[in-house]
Amino acid sequence: MKSRKNKLILLIEDSEDVQDLNKSMLEDEGFTVKTVMTLAEARKSVRQRMPDAIILDIGMPDGNGLDFLREFRKTSKIPVLLLTGYGKDNDIIRGYDNGCNDYLSKPYTFGVLLARLKSLLKSMEQIPERITRGLLSFDVQCGQAFAGGKDLLLTQKEFFLLLLFVQHEGITINADYLYNKVWGKPMNKDNQAVKKAVHRLRTNLEDTGYTITVMRGKGYVFEKI
Repeated sequence: MKSRKNKLILLIEDSEDVQDLNKSMLEDEGFTVKTVMTLAEARKSVRQRMPDAIILDIGMPDGNGLDFLREFRKTSKIPVLLLTGYGKDNDIIRGYDNGCNDYLSKPYTFGVLLARLKSLLKSMEQIPERITRGLLSFDVQCGQAFAGGKDLLLTQKEFFLLLLFVQHEGITINADYLYNKVWGKPMNKDNQAVKKAVHRLRTNLEDTGYTITVMRGKGYVFEKI
Protein backbone atom coordinates (compact mmCIF):
# COMPACT_ATOMS: atom_id res chain seq x y z
CA MET A 1 0.00 0.00 0.00
CA LYS A 2 1.34 3.41 -0.93
CA SER A 3 1.93 5.97 1.79
CA ARG A 4 0.17 9.30 1.33
CA LYS A 5 3.37 11.02 0.26
CA ASN A 6 3.59 8.61 -2.69
CA LYS A 7 -0.01 9.25 -3.80
CA LEU A 8 -0.16 11.36 -6.93
CA ILE A 9 -3.18 13.65 -7.29
CA LEU A 10 -3.88 15.23 -10.68
CA LEU A 11 -5.59 18.58 -10.19
CA ILE A 12 -7.37 19.74 -13.37
CA GLU A 13 -8.44 23.31 -12.66
CA ASP A 14 -8.37 26.52 -14.71
CA SER A 15 -8.56 28.94 -11.77
CA GLU A 16 -5.04 29.75 -10.61
CA ASP A 17 -6.26 30.78 -7.16
CA VAL A 18 -8.18 27.52 -6.58
CA GLN A 19 -5.37 25.49 -8.08
CA ASP A 20 -2.61 27.09 -6.01
CA LEU A 21 -4.58 26.85 -2.75
CA ASN A 22 -5.57 23.21 -3.20
CA LYS A 23 -2.09 22.22 -4.37
CA SER A 24 -0.49 23.86 -1.34
CA MET A 25 -2.91 22.32 1.15
CA LEU A 26 -2.78 18.85 -0.40
CA GLU A 27 1.01 18.94 -0.34
CA ASP A 28 0.85 19.96 3.32
CA GLU A 29 -1.17 16.77 3.85
CA GLY A 30 1.62 14.72 2.27
CA PHE A 31 0.29 14.24 -1.26
CA THR A 32 2.22 14.71 -4.48
CA VAL A 33 0.20 17.06 -6.70
CA LYS A 34 0.39 17.58 -10.46
CA THR A 35 -1.54 20.63 -11.71
CA VAL A 36 -2.80 21.32 -15.23
CA MET A 37 -4.99 24.14 -16.53
CA THR A 38 -6.35 22.58 -19.73
CA LEU A 39 -7.85 19.25 -20.77
CA ALA A 40 -5.11 18.87 -23.39
CA GLU A 41 -2.51 19.03 -20.62
CA ALA A 42 -4.58 16.56 -18.57
CA ARG A 43 -4.61 14.02 -21.41
CA LYS A 44 -0.86 14.36 -21.82
CA SER A 45 -0.32 14.01 -18.07
CA VAL A 46 -2.28 10.74 -17.68
CA ARG A 47 -0.41 9.26 -20.65
CA GLN A 48 2.90 10.06 -18.98
CA ARG A 49 1.93 8.84 -15.51
CA MET A 50 -1.38 7.57 -14.21
CA PRO A 51 -2.34 9.40 -10.99
CA ASP A 52 -3.90 7.77 -7.95
CA ALA A 53 -6.86 10.16 -8.10
CA ILE A 54 -8.09 13.09 -10.17
CA ILE A 55 -9.79 16.29 -9.01
CA LEU A 56 -11.55 17.66 -12.08
CA ASP A 57 -13.34 20.91 -12.89
CA ILE A 58 -16.12 20.78 -15.50
CA GLY A 59 -15.81 24.23 -17.08
CA MET A 60 -12.39 24.19 -18.72
CA PRO A 61 -11.06 26.64 -21.34
CA ASP A 62 -10.61 23.97 -24.04
CA GLY A 63 -13.71 21.87 -23.43
CA ASN A 64 -16.09 20.24 -20.99
CA GLY A 65 -14.58 18.21 -18.16
CA LEU A 66 -17.33 15.62 -18.58
CA ASP A 67 -16.05 14.85 -22.08
CA PHE A 68 -12.61 14.19 -20.61
CA LEU A 69 -14.20 12.03 -17.89
CA ARG A 70 -16.11 9.86 -20.39
CA GLU A 71 -12.94 9.43 -22.43
CA PHE A 72 -10.87 8.61 -19.35
CA ARG A 73 -13.39 6.03 -18.16
CA LYS A 74 -12.82 3.95 -21.30
CA THR A 75 -9.37 2.99 -20.05
CA SER A 76 -9.20 3.60 -16.29
CA LYS A 77 -11.21 3.30 -13.08
CA ILE A 78 -8.95 5.67 -11.12
CA PRO A 79 -11.21 7.69 -8.75
CA VAL A 80 -12.35 11.07 -10.07
CA LEU A 81 -13.76 13.79 -7.83
CA LEU A 82 -15.61 16.53 -9.70
CA LEU A 83 -14.96 19.90 -8.06
CA THR A 84 -17.05 22.47 -9.86
CA GLY A 85 -19.27 25.52 -9.65
CA TYR A 86 -22.13 23.57 -11.25
CA GLY A 87 -24.20 22.55 -8.25
CA LYS A 88 -27.75 21.88 -9.43
CA ASP A 89 -29.26 18.41 -9.10
CA ASN A 90 -29.13 17.82 -12.86
CA ASP A 91 -25.45 18.77 -12.93
CA ILE A 92 -24.67 16.33 -10.13
CA ILE A 93 -26.65 13.53 -11.80
CA ARG A 94 -24.81 14.14 -15.09
CA GLY A 95 -21.51 13.96 -13.22
CA TYR A 96 -22.30 10.53 -11.79
CA ASP A 97 -23.81 9.31 -15.06
CA ASN A 98 -20.56 10.20 -16.83
CA GLY A 99 -18.40 8.28 -14.38
CA CYS A 100 -17.35 10.45 -11.45
CA ASN A 101 -16.88 8.79 -8.06
CA ASP A 102 -17.81 11.86 -6.04
CA TYR A 103 -19.09 15.38 -6.65
CA LEU A 104 -18.31 18.53 -4.68
CA SER A 105 -19.80 21.91 -5.57
CA LYS A 106 -18.07 25.25 -5.06
CA PRO A 107 -17.92 26.94 -2.62
CA TYR A 108 -16.54 24.22 -0.36
CA THR A 109 -14.16 23.81 2.55
CA PHE A 110 -10.80 22.16 2.16
CA GLY A 111 -11.62 19.84 5.08
CA VAL A 112 -14.56 18.37 3.16
CA LEU A 113 -12.47 18.07 -0.02
CA LEU A 114 -9.73 16.25 1.88
CA ALA A 115 -12.18 13.91 3.61
CA ARG A 116 -13.79 12.92 0.31
CA LEU A 117 -10.44 12.44 -1.41
CA LYS A 118 -9.16 10.22 1.39
CA SER A 119 -12.39 8.19 1.28
CA LEU A 120 -12.00 7.61 -2.46
CA LEU A 121 -8.38 6.53 -2.10
CA LYS A 122 -9.24 4.21 0.78
CA SER A 123 -12.04 2.57 -1.22
CA MET A 124 -9.60 1.86 -4.06
CA GLU A 125 -7.06 0.34 -1.69
CA GLN A 126 -9.66 -2.10 -0.43
CA ILE A 127 -10.26 -3.51 -3.92
CA PRO A 128 -7.54 -5.80 -5.34
CA GLU A 129 -6.31 -5.02 -8.85
CA ARG A 130 -7.39 -8.45 -10.09
CA ILE A 131 -10.24 -10.68 -8.94
CA THR A 132 -10.92 -14.23 -10.14
CA ARG A 133 -14.00 -16.41 -9.71
CA GLY A 134 -13.70 -19.63 -11.68
CA LEU A 135 -13.68 -18.70 -15.36
CA LEU A 136 -14.44 -15.08 -14.47
CA SER A 137 -11.63 -12.58 -14.03
CA PHE A 138 -11.64 -8.83 -13.43
CA ASP A 139 -9.06 -6.18 -14.23
CA VAL A 140 -10.30 -3.61 -11.73
CA GLN A 141 -8.07 -0.74 -12.79
CA CYS A 142 -8.96 -1.09 -16.49
CA GLY A 143 -12.61 -1.86 -15.76
CA GLN A 144 -12.71 -5.05 -17.82
CA ALA A 145 -14.31 -8.42 -17.05
CA PHE A 146 -13.40 -11.65 -18.82
CA ALA A 147 -14.98 -15.09 -19.12
CA GLY A 148 -12.48 -17.77 -20.06
CA GLY A 149 -10.14 -15.04 -21.25
CA LYS A 150 -12.76 -13.43 -23.51
CA ASP A 151 -13.56 -9.77 -22.87
CA LEU A 152 -17.25 -9.46 -21.92
CA LEU A 153 -17.30 -5.89 -23.31
CA LEU A 154 -19.31 -4.58 -20.39
CA THR A 155 -20.33 -0.97 -20.03
CA GLN A 156 -18.95 0.90 -17.04
CA LYS A 157 -22.14 0.43 -15.03
CA GLU A 158 -22.39 -3.27 -15.97
CA PHE A 159 -18.80 -3.78 -14.87
CA PHE A 160 -19.33 -2.12 -11.49
CA LEU A 161 -22.60 -3.98 -11.03
CA LEU A 162 -20.98 -7.36 -11.68
CA LEU A 163 -18.03 -6.46 -9.46
CA LEU A 164 -20.47 -5.53 -6.70
CA PHE A 165 -22.19 -8.90 -7.05
CA VAL A 166 -18.87 -10.75 -6.93
CA GLN A 167 -17.84 -8.88 -3.79
CA HIS A 168 -21.13 -9.98 -2.17
CA GLU A 169 -21.19 -13.56 -3.44
CA GLY A 170 -24.00 -15.59 -1.89
CA ILE A 171 -25.69 -12.53 -0.38
CA THR A 172 -29.10 -11.27 -1.55
CA ILE A 173 -28.89 -7.61 -2.57
CA ASN A 174 -32.00 -5.51 -3.22
CA ALA A 175 -32.40 -3.33 -6.32
CA ASP A 176 -32.44 -0.07 -4.35
CA TYR A 177 -28.97 -0.78 -2.93
CA LEU A 178 -27.59 -1.77 -6.34
CA TYR A 179 -28.97 1.33 -8.04
CA ASN A 180 -27.65 3.65 -5.35
CA LYS A 181 -24.19 2.11 -5.49
CA VAL A 182 -23.83 1.82 -9.27
CA TRP A 183 -25.93 4.73 -10.58
CA GLY A 184 -25.09 7.01 -7.63
CA LYS A 185 -28.62 8.17 -6.87
CA PRO A 186 -31.92 6.88 -5.38
CA MET A 187 -33.85 4.45 -7.58
CA ASN A 188 -37.25 6.10 -6.95
CA LYS A 189 -39.17 2.84 -7.53
CA ASP A 190 -38.09 2.51 -11.18
CA ASN A 191 -36.04 -0.67 -11.29
CA GLN A 192 -35.98 -1.13 -15.07
CA ALA A 193 -32.34 -0.07 -15.38
CA VAL A 194 -31.29 -2.68 -12.82
CA LYS A 195 -33.44 -5.37 -14.45
CA LYS A 196 -31.97 -4.72 -17.91
CA ALA A 197 -28.40 -4.67 -16.61
CA VAL A 198 -28.88 -7.88 -14.61
CA HIS A 199 -30.45 -9.60 -17.64
CA ARG A 200 -27.41 -8.74 -19.78
CA LEU A 201 -25.04 -9.91 -17.05
CA ARG A 202 -26.92 -13.22 -16.69
CA THR A 203 -26.44 -13.79 -20.43
CA ASN A 204 -22.72 -13.02 -20.13
CA LEU A 205 -22.37 -15.43 -17.21
CA GLU A 206 -23.62 -18.44 -19.17
CA ASP A 207 -21.07 -21.29 -19.14
CA THR A 208 -18.94 -19.60 -16.44
CA GLY A 209 -20.27 -21.69 -13.56
CA TYR A 210 -21.90 -18.64 -11.96
CA THR A 211 -25.26 -16.93 -12.30
CA ILE A 212 -27.31 -14.11 -10.82
CA THR A 213 -30.46 -15.56 -9.30
CA VAL A 214 -33.57 -13.38 -9.09
CA MET A 215 -35.08 -13.63 -5.59
CA ARG A 216 -38.65 -12.51 -6.18
CA GLY A 217 -39.54 -9.59 -3.90
CA LYS A 218 -36.08 -9.61 -2.29
CA GLY A 219 -33.46 -8.82 -4.90
CA TYR A 220 -30.61 -10.69 -6.56
CA VAL A 221 -27.85 -13.06 -5.50
CA PHE A 222 -24.63 -13.90 -7.32
CA GLU A 223 -23.87 -17.57 -6.76
CA LYS A 224 -22.11 -20.64 -8.05
CA ILE A 225 -24.24 -23.03 -10.07
